[in-house]
Amino acid sequence: MSRINSNVQSLIAQRVLTQNQHSLSTSLERLSTGLRISRGADDPAGLIASENLRSEITSTNQAISNANRADQVVNIAEGGLQEVSSLLTQLQSLITASSSTAGISDAERQANQLQVDSILQTVDRISSSTSFQGVKLLNGSFDFKTSNVASGISDFRVNAAKYSGGSLNADILVTGSAQQAGMFLSFGAATITTGGSQFTIEISGLQGSRQLTFSSSSTLNNIAAAVNSFSSVTGVAAKVSGTGVKLNSVDFGSANFVSVRVVHAGGIASAAQQGIYDLNAQDTNASQTSIRSTFANAQNPLNDFGQDLKATINGIVATTNGKTARINTDFLDLETTLTTSAAQTLGAVGGSNHALTITGGGADFQLSGQVNIAGRVSIGIQAVNTALLGDKGNGFVNSLAAGQANNLVDGDTEQAQKIVSKAIEQISSLRGRLGAFQSNTVGSTIRSLGVSVENTTAAESAIRDADFAAETAGLTRSQILVNASTQVLGLANQAPQAVLQLLG
Repeated sequence: MSRINSNVQSLIAQRVLTQNQHSLSTSLERLSTGLRISRGADDPAGLIASENLRSEITSTNQAISNANRADQVVNIAEGGLQEVSSLLTQLQSLITASSSTAGISDAERQANQLQVDSILQTVDRISSSTSFQGVKLLNGSFDFKTSNVASGISDFRVNAAKYSGGSLNADILVTGSAQQAGMFLSFGAATITTGGSQFTIEISGLQGSRQLTFSSSSTLNNIAAAVNSFSSVTGVAAKVSGTGVKLNSVDFGSANFVSVRVVHAGGIASAAQQGIYDLNAQDTNASQTSIRSTFANAQNPLNDFGQDLKATINGIVATTNGKTARINTDFLDLETTLTTSAAQTLGAVGGSNHALTITGGGADFQLSGQVNIAGRVSIGIQAVNTALLGDKGNGFVNSLAAGQANNLVDGDTEQAQKIVSKAIEQISSLRGRLGAFQSNTVGSTIRSLGVSVENTTAAESAIRDADFAAETAGLTRSQILVNASTQVLGLANQAPQAVLQLLG
């Protein structure tokens, strides 16, 4: 059939040419942008997945930036702590130098005290000046705030805590009592009666041992005083109890022990009930009713060991040492030292109330792209000023200042050394904890997040980016088809002219 009003072949050629031009345009757009998906019409589902992945990449990159910032904050805190540690080491040296009564003049001792005062001032200055963008790091700004601390807690340290809501309660349940090592020496009277010779006993503890010799008519008070005069050497203390002397390790815990060896019984072992008794396992204020050994038969050491506290904190079995219990979980790192009464009383510390409540504070870092409690890490940085370095039992570093109880001129230098040793231990522990946070938490997070960004970017690229090999092949095909369609359209437009020949 021959028609001129409707050129169907031309219409077909126009449609095909339009399609081929669209394909060519699409290939050119993808090759120029590098993207397979530029708008929702290109691939609706792919666009949704790609945008979600892009959001994850952005937030993860920011989490890496947060982790690097956390590392910088800890670096600055570590720098201040390193200098404090060095100053405390100098304090130890000055204490030792000033503890001699001969070979050092009063002027030298006064000069050492001036150095001590200068060191204490410097420690406080470092505590108040170490900062990051104006936020002080070592003055307690990043320590955790607590309230309602039970009377059974003598000391505590919140190293890390994260929680949702306004507070976090800590519940401590004592399941096994802490004990000192101990023995009871029964002499049956307020004085000892030897058979003309001397009574010699060797007492040993965690710190060392000493041999003590007593003659007939030595009182129990004399024996206890002699043992106590060497407590710092042996780690064993004594007190008179009835007609005997009770020996106890100075500290609580399984590392502490009391060892008794009778070198020479002095003939006092023949009387009834005289000898060495174990203490009652449930009540160390009383001794067992059955004798463990007579003095004459105790030529080999008799030992007794202390016992660590057993406890749970918020349902987690705590690691214990003496009267101290600690848990270290992703949500709570808490170390507590209980009073003797609380450490020996089975049940909840604080009774029906919580042991303590954490109400805020700490340094929080968002180390995950997902903003939630699981992606947040928290660390506590306690104040390191001289009023807080040390502990309640021994005292605090500021007691070494001029005019204070443990100054180097006329104070107790032995106690001063204990305080400084405890302070050095605290600073070292804090530095170690911050170092572990940098290495194991921040460092590992940066590495794992970096891998996550790589993999997420690869997934997003596979969905959204153009495949240049395929697109260049498509471009060539589209170019050929457009040229062919153009040629065909020209032929189709010329076809109706042949009908005019029928008109003659």
